[in-house]
Amino acid sequence: MADGQLSNPTHPTPPRTEEERLTVLRLIRSRRVGAVTFHRLILEHGSAAAALAALPAIARAAGVQDYECCPEGVARAELAAGRSLGARLLFHGDPDYPDLLAATDDAPPVLWMQGNATLLRRPLVAIIGARNASSLGVRMARRLARDLGEAGFCTVSGLARGIDAEVHLATLATGTIAVQAGGVEVIYPQENAGLAADIARQGLRISEQPPGLQPHARHFPLRNRIVAGMARAVLVVEAAARSGSLITARIALDLGREVLAVPGHPFDARSGGCNHLIRDGAALLRDAGDVFEALGTGPNMPDLTRHPARPLTGTAATKLPERDPKIGAPGPEKPARPTVLSETVRLHGMILDRLGPSPLAEDQLMRDLSLSSAALVPELLTLELQGRIQRQPGGLLSRR
Repeated sequence: MADGQLSNPTHPTPPRTEEERLTVLRLIRSRRVGAVTFHRLILEHGSAAAALAALPAIARAAGVQDYECCPEGVARAELAAGRSLGARLLFHGDPDYPDLLAATDDAPPVLWMQGNATLLRRPLVAIIGARNASSLGVRMARRLARDLGEAGFCTVSGLARGIDAEVHLATLATGTIAVQAGGVEVIYPQENAGLAADIARQGLRISEQPPGLQPHARHFPLRNRIVAGMARAVLVVEAAARSGSLITARIALDLGREVLAVPGHPFDARSGGCNHLIRDGAALLRDAGDVFEALGTGPNMPDLTRHPARPLTGTAATKLPERDPKIGAPGPEKPARPTVLSETVRLHGMILDRLGPSPLAEDQLMRDLSLSSAALVPELLTLELQGRIQRQPGGLLSRR
């Protein structure tokens, strides 16, 4: 990681007192503060309390008038709602927080949990796929999940219909984690309500959203980046060429996780995404043995040593941020932050001109503009608080 770029420590200091917990929750629930902005504010100001105190001034400097942080009463109400559900709030830095997820730049500052939190300390493998799964896809998902569960892995999926539901069902006894897009007690789709109740009793349900939140389209990519971030490997059983499963797989590749895909017939649209992934560098997945080989482990002997994912080639490589340090190194260092208003306006114009509705990696933007991270990051925060740019999973930026 280049000097000056955000470094998200795996084990930051979690809040210890009720007041500190409340402050962290107020900060992440404040308007226009997402996970990446949260971590940058903490890095810059040293604590959630200092960041929360500085936030109105930062918003004013960004041109946002009458900015208000999340009121204390709203945060207290969320804590009370979670407790009434029997849910536990896990903070970034807590011992149970998954190490791999904690090390990502957009790690959720908080996670609501229902169920067995000790599963988060197990070796995790995500299995995802099509909602309208074929009978062969269902059989494959069940067998993979069962074999991996018996080998000591805990499965992670998104509680969707189809492949996700089959994975959870097959591993209720051995360990499964459902990552939800809405509040931890909000079940979507409703047809999985019985399964969700079983997971809360025997497995674990988690969500970064406040209790009661109904999921919308924008919440599902956020959920997908948690699925990818938690797991050492992401297994794709069936996926169309344009699907949420492919989003999860590409996030996983960007994070350096192992990605394996089950091949399918070229005429079956449900296999189009998997075939593309294999063509572009993902490992071919036939059975659990391929997973053991990719992770350097074997049955009943999960090895927690992390291995980098295979490099992408072809089409997928052009759609993901470049990870090769030899390619496109950042340009010469520039002053940390423009001090003249005209320079700030000019820089904001350059950033907005380069961004569009299609997501662009932040490090690519830095290279395109020949700016150091010290010069670019504060301006991105300003534009984000102004509501002019939007952060997306995987370190991507787009213009609103």
